[in-house]
Amino acid sequence: MDNVAAFLRYLTAEKNYSVHTRRAYQKDLDDFMWHCTTHYQLSNLTKVHYAMVRDFVISLSKRGLSMRSINRKCVTLNSFYNYLRTIGAIDTNPLAKHKSLKAKKSFIVPFSVAEVDRALKEIDRSTFSGIRDATAIELLYTTGMRQAELIGLKLSDIDWSQQQIRVLGKRNKERIVPILPSFMTTLKSYSEQRKSIQKAPTHNFLLVTDKGKKTYPSFVYRLIKSYFGKVSSKIRTSPHVLRHSFATHMLDAGADINVVKEILGHESLAATQEYTKVQLPKVQDAYRAAHPRAKK
Repeated sequence: MDNVAAFLRYLTAEKNYSVHTRRAYQKDLDDFMWHCTTHYQLSNLTKVHYAMVRDFVISLSKRGLSMRSINRKCVTLNSFYNYLRTIGAIDTNPLAKHKSLKAKKSFIVPFSVAEVDRALKEIDRSTFSGIRDATAIELLYTTGMRQAELIGLKLSDIDWSQQQIRVLGKRNKERIVPILPSFMTTLKSYSEQRKSIQKAPTHNFLLVTDKGKKTYPSFVYRLIKSYFGKVSSKIRTSPHVLRHSFATHMLDAGADINVVKEILGHESLAATQEYTKVQLPKVQDAYRAAHPRAKK
């Protein structure tokens, strides 16, 4: 376990990984440790060989995990064993020849502009919870920020005079994102009401619960699902769909892909290019409108 603890410290100190990512790595390693101790009576992870890893992958598949989730856990293990090899704890990475499972690419259907508008109109802004919910939805949709970035926002991140906000992204990388003038009114109204709730928060986090506590992932997820479940029939109604919607709507309106990349906080253009793929309904409409035989 000392090696695991040292690896987790390395992720924070050297790789600059966020707390959320570090927790995900720790959970993956805990799952693997449980598998090794339960099935092989092995608590020393430096003694692992690839057959054990393969058995772990099979067990995850039997538990119903998706190929993508299994691959992510294997990425964690590969990083861990590369670290052990670097510090001289092992000679060979047991995952050195491991190949990722072929996973189906998940296809996220963005909300339409009309659905976003309807969801925002559903909100009763006369209450604190209503103005807070509107602030959360508009921040996600008008900036494209990630759920974890939204939760981590602080009042001090807002530059009121410049109408922009500082976002702390993956690996603690900062970026400056503009705030739409139309959203500033909502943001200012929420900030004022935040001061007057019964249990005024002593921390600096922007979004708070009705009790003044910092928000958390399941809170934000339920918030988005509650409003968009009423206006959309889409299967996925998560905060990430709003991020996807932001990028898709920006690109559809002619925004420069490099600008969208910077706002989203993507390291590579390839990640942003995923949003440029034309949706199937648009393909069908264009096909039926343009093909000469479609008019017969």
